[in-house]
Amino acid sequence: MSSSEPRLSAGDGLPAARAALPVPGPPEPAPEQRTPLDGAKVDTPPNGSPSAMTSQAKITPVNSFPDPVAASAPASHKQAADGRDALPPLISLSDLILEAPAWLFSAALHMIAVIILGLLFIVPERPVELLLRLDESEGFEELSGSEFDLDLDLAEDIPDAVEQPQELVALEDPVLIDPTDIVPPVLDTQAIMIAAPIQMALTGRSQGMQQKLLDAYGGTGATQRAVMMALRWLERNQSGQGMWSLTGSYKDGARRENREAATGLALLAFQGAGYTPNSDPQHDFTKLTSRGWKSLLLKQDEAGSFFQTGSHNGQLYTQAICTIALCELYGMTQDSRYREPAQRAIDYCVRVQSSAGGWRYFPGSDSDLSVTGWFVMALQSARMAGLEVPTPTLKRISGYLDSVSQAGGAAYCYRPNSEATFSMTAEGLLCRQYLGWSQTDKRLRRGADSLIKNLPTWERGERDVYYWYYATQVCHHMEGQHWRTWNDTMKIVLPEHQEQEDRERGSWNPNGDQWGDEGGRLFVTCLSTFMLEVYYRHLPIYQVDLTGSGF
Repeated sequence: MSSSEPRLSAGDGLPAARAALPVPGPPEPAPEQRTPLDGAKVDTPPNGSPSAMTSQAKITPVNSFPDPVAASAPASHKQAADGRDALPPLISLSDLILEAPAWLFSAALHMIAVIILGLLFIVPERPVELLLRLDESEGFEELSGSEFDLDLDLAEDIPDAVEQPQELVALEDPVLIDPTDIVPPVLDTQAIMIAAPIQMALTGRSQGMQQKLLDAYGGTGATQRAVMMALRWLERNQSGQGMWSLTGSYKDGARRENREAATGLALLAFQGAGYTPNSDPQHDFTKLTSRGWKSLLLKQDEAGSFFQTGSHNGQLYTQAICTIALCELYGMTQDSRYREPAQRAIDYCVRVQSSAGGWRYFPGSDSDLSVTGWFVMALQSARMAGLEVPTPTLKRISGYLDSVSQAGGAAYCYRPNSEATFSMTAEGLLCRQYLGWSQTDKRLRRGADSLIKNLPTWERGERDVYYWYYATQVCHHMEGQHWRTWNDTMKIVLPEHQEQEDRERGSWNPNGDQWGDEGGRLFVTCLSTFMLEVYYRHLPIYQVDLTGSGF
């Protein structure tokens, strides 16, 4: 019975039932006025209960039962002393046993035997304990991280632009955020069981987790619509061979071409939303990413390098971007076809690390924080996927970060002895988070305080998608007030200024952005998409720490 159906309670229908019963009274004086023992009708009660439907029923008044003497008379002559008919004798249990056929007796014995055996041998099923497991195959459905920084071809333009110092908020100010002001964990740590906690970081991209993380971290319908519009724009601009272009046939392309980097960026945008070649075969994005990866993997050489075209100054940017995308792909799918090329790409990254501990334009030659940040994310993506990353490589990176840090580790510059900038500070802090600084580290918190004093704005000359991209990740990992402050602005500014009309619908206009000329529309659109996928792209680092021993 459904909960909406009326239920009888004690006393329901009793008045009607009582009305249907005869009222006992003294025996009638004349036989012709006696109460019949058969044929009395029971009135139907108001509730219409099937059991109370009008029927022929035998109702015996309490004063009409036969006396013992009349009951002992032969049935054909039984009559009460007062002349009324007596009831026939009741059949006793012994009569039933004696009169019953043999087969009925046998059936009863067999039924009793079956019941006894059932009680002895049928064991109630034990309750099944269900364990929710978030594994790598679900993919780092998009939460904070494995992405890239400055332009792809930026060449000599990069140092010039980055070396121009931006005025940082005085880091001597008191810390704005109480270190204890941290959003309570959104993960059910008892429902997650995984050997290496870091490998959970890509699991937010699964369909079931996306909505939970959007709700937990302040994503909206507008941010999700913006992501889908951006992916549709990228879909329209994929070439027939499966690659993408930085210069493109769209408006406001980059100065120089770099198809490998452009393809890596586009694939990262789709993977951030959970789409891979292993997704639903009927979905357009599954076919699209399959073509993209088929073409990009053909560009990787035996050494593991992806760089084929474009300015040589973009060589290692290209390598880092494509490596991030490939490691994420393997981490999300755990498809053995991608493991060997992903490990080969990481091995190449390790081999070309400079003696200073970072990376720059050419293999093994020099270091700057911009290129190094992309490689840190590539190595982090490899660790998320369960690939091999040498510990000495990570330690050398920490040493290089020390050389470009200022304000006691709260601010960072492009190269040693240059001025700190917001973009390099955000990139350096993200590297520190990946390399083990705790959420309550005073240096990290002071640096994050400076970021939320410089929130995203669409004012011309103030736009810096490169800085926003890294700061979004840093604040997302910090959680608490840092994230709420940053997200409250970011989630409004980006959807509000996304192109809404014509062929460029879904992209972002690069004009007015600090790196718009170098990266062009595709670069600016991809980084903007990564920011709006941040809610689920990578699980917050310190949430993952809660489930295990950390990184």
